[in-house]
Amino acid sequence: MHQPSHIAELNVAYRKYELDDPRFAGFVNNLDRINALAERSPGFVWRLKDDTVGNATELSVGDDPTMIPNLSVWESVEYLERFTLGTVHAQIYKKRENWFTPMQERHFVMWQVPIGHQPTLAEAMSMLAKINAEGPSDDVFGWEAMTNLNGS
Repeated sequence: MHQPSHIAELNVAYRKYELDDPRFAGFVNNLDRINALAERSPGFVWRLKDDTVGNATELSVGDDPTMIPNLSVWESVEYLERFTLGTVHAQIYKKRENWFTPMQERHFVMWQVPIGHQPTLAEAMSMLAKINAEGPSDDVFGWEAMTNLNGS
């Protein structure tokens, strides 16, 4: 019997500038607005955030202080896709090269989680490492899953 689940996603980026650098303002100044939009979006369940600043810019990931994680849970891949590509988030995302270093490896991964589960950053980073080491599978996947789900 299939256990009901949600979709967790991790997206990481390496910032080019310090958080208070004027060249990074286009990202930083939109962060609260985009996070609030996500939280109001259909299908949104949860997101990782530092309680003092309300986002994940202050959370450390490994030894690299420039890495910013975005970890959230959605009811489905379709809801996440609608938010990511169908809202103002897409306009901000298109400008990512202004603020973040291009990555050679995958920086985005999705996986199924039981309803009610809030993944840890360590769990999410292990999923990102898995997709980078082994490629997409039934356990870890990226946007290519949408093609497979839609039968295209």
